[in-house]
Amino acid sequence: MNLQKEFTAAIVIIGNEILSGRTVDKNTSFLSSWLNDKGISVEEVRIIPDKEKVIIDTVDHLRRTFGYVFTTGGIGPTHDDITSESISKMFSQKYQYHQEAYKILEKYYENQDFNEGRKKMAKMPEKAKLIQNPKTFAAGFYVENVFVLPGVPSILQAMVVNLDKLILSGSKILSASIDTSLRESSIAQELEEIQKKYKDVDVGSYPYFKEKPGTVLVMRSTNKESIDLCEKEIRLLVKENIINS
Repeated sequence: MNLQKEFTAAIVIIGNEILSGRTVDKNTSFLSSWLNDKGISVEEVRIIPDKEKVIIDTVDHLRRTFGYVFTTGGIGPTHDDITSESISKMFSQKYQYHQEAYKILEKYYENQDFNEGRKKMAKMPEKAKLIQNPKTFAAGFYVENVFVLPGVPSILQAMVVNLDKLILSGSKILSASIDTSLRESSIAQELEEIQKKYKDVDVGSYPYFKEKPGTVLVMRSTNKESIDLCEKEIRLLVKENIINS
């Protein structure tokens, strides 16, 4: 499944709490599904700590490699929320208050303590454009092809709808799956031959063990005719192996 660079993406999950196991990452699956529906293939996912150099080096490499980069986490009010400042340095832009973001928060906290921590959530690269936040009003932002989102899944999911007009959609990535009672080793050679035949279809083999071993076969492609033909051939392969097992 050969996609042009503009229809590819990488996801960067930023946060020591993810790496330590204290928090479970739910954002990767959500963003991947959303991007797949838009015809954008997620080619790489990285989980990195709240360290400035790591953030800068990682995001800078990925933004040059893929059409889009989405970061999650590290844009809150505390001292260890350093994503916004790190992205500013990566783009060699001044880290400053975004006037619109500041006004939104100032209004939201009108009858509360609009302290330095809360004000910090309005600081971002000088050329950043906002991604509106309908839940807590602390905006995300994007610069060029880098989109910076919060780590809290419910907030991220509420904000993603605002990106629909900003993301160039490709052909929708279709998928089909077959759950078999076969061990993947029993059909590995035949699957390899089918994969060679259908070069525009990604064929994946995922073994599992419940009460008995089995394998889920997954096909992904932007070409409906190819994926339908590939699925038909694999179903025939599975049927023949079940009969002969």
